Parts: sequence; C-alpha cells; structure tokens
Amino acid sequence: MRPAFLSPFLAVSGLAIVLSLGLGGCASGGMFDQLPPVLGGEPDSLPKRPQTGYQFPAVHDMPPTRTTAPMSDSEQVRLEKELQAARDRQNALYSEDAEKAAAAAQAAEAAKAASAAKKKPAPAKNGQTSGAKTNP
Repeated sequence: MRPAFLSPFLAVSGLAIVLSLGLGGCASGGMFDQLPPVLGGEPDSLPKRPQTGYQFPAVHDMPPTRTTAPMSDSEQVRLEKELQAARDRQNALYSEDAEKAAAAAQAAEAAKAASAAKKKPAPAKNGQTSGAKTNP
C-alpha cells in the first residue's frame, strides 16, 4: 500500500491550495471596500479613501534662509540679565515657601531616622545563643 502523502491527487491539490493562497495575498487592497459589512467589508460610517495617494514630505529640501540676523553679543548679554532678574524675582516670591518645605522635609527625615533606629533582636526561643550552631 502506498503512503497517502505520495498520492498524486493530494500533491496536486496541496500545490493548488498553496498557490491560490500565495496569489490571494497579492490581490489589491480595495477588495474590502466592495464587500458588504456582513461579509467582513468596511462599514458605511468610515470615510472614503482619498482619490490621490499620500504625498510624502520633501525631506531633502533645505529650509529657506533666515530673514532676521542672529542676536549680537550685547543683545544676548542683555537678555541673559533680564532672565536672571526674572529668576531672582521668582525666587524671592517663593523662597519663604521653599524654606517651609525644606524644614518639613528635614523634620520628616529626622522622625524616620528615629523610628528606624536599630533595635536589638529578640533572643532565640530554641535555647541557642546568637550565631551558628556549635560543633559537637
């Protein structure tokens, strides 16, 4: 008796199935647009596909040249001084709150350290002293 996998009918039908699946994967993507939603097509509430394809951005195009000149050294120093003055004003407004928060954090840390002080372990209840067993 011949094994079933050597049957020519099975070989031809298997090849046909593999080829049909391979060619089915190459079908155009618009097939689901034409199917009704009951058969797995797209619902009517979806927006329609655009008629033109997506235009990719031009990544190799250079940006246009600047119309304004960069800041001079004196302008940059003036701007840094203005920013420092604004920072100092903000720090003066909130320094009182920061001092209170720092004091509260230190108090919490001190309380945590006091509660976490190392306590002496309770003696063992098996009659041994601390450490490993003694040799007989």
